[in-house]
Amino acid sequence: MPMPPDSLDDLTLQLRRFAAERDWETFHSPKNLAMALTGEAGELAAEFQWLTEAESLALDAPRKARVQEEAADVLLYLVRLADRAGFDLLEAARDSWDKAVTLGERHGYRNAQVTVLAPTGTIGLLMDCDTT
Repeated sequence: MPMPPDSLDDLTLQLRRFAAERDWETFHSPKNLAMALTGEAGELAAEFQWLTEAESLALDAPRKARVQEEAADVLLYLVRLADRAGFDLLEAARDSWDKAVTLGERHGYRNAQVTVLAPTGTIGLLMDCDTT
């Protein structure tokens, strides 16, 4: 089944249909999806483990393909999680970004880490702007 065009809404609907056709809704609770997302994020991070900064910026073709695949897996789980939890992922990202920028403007950006509190816990947004 090919992926839809470049729309997060289309991707959300495709993933929703795919899960429904397989009766996976029972397994796709926000908790389970968050756990699966964490596993995929770990696999993504493992591709960079022990690389220098320079190496991480100049990935060879095989590693870049693995990074791309793991990053895509993270996105798919994140989109599915947002859908099952009932929130608009892009709207949430825009809100989080706006809060981070506001805090950065107030307190400065250099070596800043901004944490945005969410109703379900803490979402950390790291803004490492060492060169600004």
